[in-house]
Amino acid sequence: MTRYRNEYERWLQFADKATVEELKSLEGQEEQLEYRFSKNLDFGTAGLRGVMMAGLNAMNVYTVGAATKGLAEYIKDLGAADRGVLIGCDSRIHSAEFSKVAAEVLTANGIKVYIFDELRPTPMVSYGTRAFHCIAGINITASHNPKEYNGYKVYFEDGAQISPDQATIISDYIRKTDVFSVERDNFDLAVSEGRITVVGKDFDEQYLSKVLAQRVDSSVVPAMAKRLKVVYSPFHGAGYRLVPEILRCSGLEQLFIVQEQALPDGSFPTVKSPNPENPEGFSLGIELAKEVESDLIIATDPDCDRVGVMAKNAKGQFETISGNCMGCLLLDYILSAHSENGTMPPDPYAVKTIVSTDLAEEICRCFGVKLYEVLTGFKYIGEVIKRHEDSGKGSFILGFEESYGYLKGTYARDKDAVVASMLITEMAAYYKEKDMTLIDARTAMYEKYGYFAEKTENFQIAGLDALEKMQNIMKNIRESHPKELGGMRIVRIGDYLTGIAEDPRSERIEPTGLPSSNVLSFTTDAGCKVLVRPSGTEPKIKIYLLCRGTDAAEANARLAACAETVRSWI
Repeated sequence: MTRYRNEYERWLQFADKATVEELKSLEGQEEQLEYRFSKNLDFGTAGLRGVMMAGLNAMNVYTVGAATKGLAEYIKDLGAADRGVLIGCDSRIHSAEFSKVAAEVLTANGIKVYIFDELRPTPMVSYGTRAFHCIAGINITASHNPKEYNGYKVYFEDGAQISPDQATIISDYIRKTDVFSVERDNFDLAVSEGRITVVGKDFDEQYLSKVLAQRVDSSVVPAMAKRLKVVYSPFHGAGYRLVPEILRCSGLEQLFIVQEQALPDGSFPTVKSPNPENPEGFSLGIELAKEVESDLIIATDPDCDRVGVMAKNAKGQFETISGNCMGCLLLDYILSAHSENGTMPPDPYAVKTIVSTDLAEEICRCFGVKLYEVLTGFKYIGEVIKRHEDSGKGSFILGFEESYGYLKGTYARDKDAVVASMLITEMAAYYKEKDMTLIDARTAMYEKYGYFAEKTENFQIAGLDALEKMQNIMKNIRESHPKELGGMRIVRIGDYLTGIAEDPRSERIEPTGLPSSNVLSFTTDAGCKVLVRPSGTEPKIKIYLLCRGTDAAEANARLAACAETVRSWI
């Protein structure tokens, strides 16, 4: 009998009744059984991410229990059980259940637990881990993935996601854990005995005060309170209370909530995908925005760490503002406001990921601000913040990534859609006072700093051997040594796996200066870039195209040409 068949039979023997019934219905579906039982769900720096269903390669109470047991063993190795773990969750189906399972496993292992009384934005887990001086934090979320998914994200004591070394240690413990031998406490009993502390709304005020302190100019929104109109949707997720609250606290009066999407609902009934990067999710918001004559629409994803925006143009139509563009608009606004008000902090610095737009370089250069580039993942932005805090030098201005994640302030170590929503509203008020929309501001930004165009291509990889296929694709691109990109000559090839960047013209090499990661970058003589990497959470290859030109037409033409080239690589 094959391994997956053995494991399937074991689950039929030891799993709970509902799980057994689900598994019995799969009898004869060998491909499905092999998918569910041939391997464990991968645990990496982003924790777990998978479809909610029975099986080892899925999100369920058994795999969540095993992951928590692995984390518990690591915490006990560190002698940090008394410091405790903070647990949060989003609005997804089973998120609250999984968070309680995690709590029960931790307390059964002698580890103190703090758990939110209901769903909260992801950044609150990052901030709360720091505020409670916990050794770690757990957030049950699959971010903006489809409704069938859930996930398990782990933060460490500094509020950032765990490192690769920590993920390896925890993963080793998980592999040694029998999913049916994980001990769990009784949740209510552990609460009554004080081993679990339920965190309520009092803590929200503490968090919101940290967010409110990140306003650049607290007078801007109140001055435009009667004129600026904002539509907001939480996409049925964790932003439903705190985003409206922070916007009202900042002085916004004309706030309109998309009622059909206002309450938490893990089935996400009004959107095909609860991802604010996808314009189709904004259809109800656009209807309301037209009705109330709003200036912009803000939407946050289910765990409220990403934020998408559509803004009204001169024709009264709503246009999407990309993550790259919004990051640069915020950066330019913050630095311009500090410059105008004479409030620029000492030694200012900003951080972006290597797959995010190079427009940020031009903005920072204009203001004399240091810009750091880091690998993909907000934990690397958090590392730069920590390094500066430890040295006592530098003032953090903004961190952003192209995938709609932003952070201002050092209270957290993850992207925060609450603070981003507040700053976007403040920025919109700033420009409205000048009779400009955010679309006008975008045009002005390009005219000042240069024209840039970006696009991300996602190539889905199918099959049980998707991981192997992805590795082979990366290997083939790495070994093919392409000479041109969209008709432009490649002048730099960066291999972040080896840490070496090479000029193919002179064969001169230099270090990339970043940790090892399976990422390839190609830069042309026109300053255009393409970066390729396998996704860390889904079976897909992601290709980032970052182009520039003397005008918008040239930038977009180069983007299209580069896209045509890279499609032949996959």
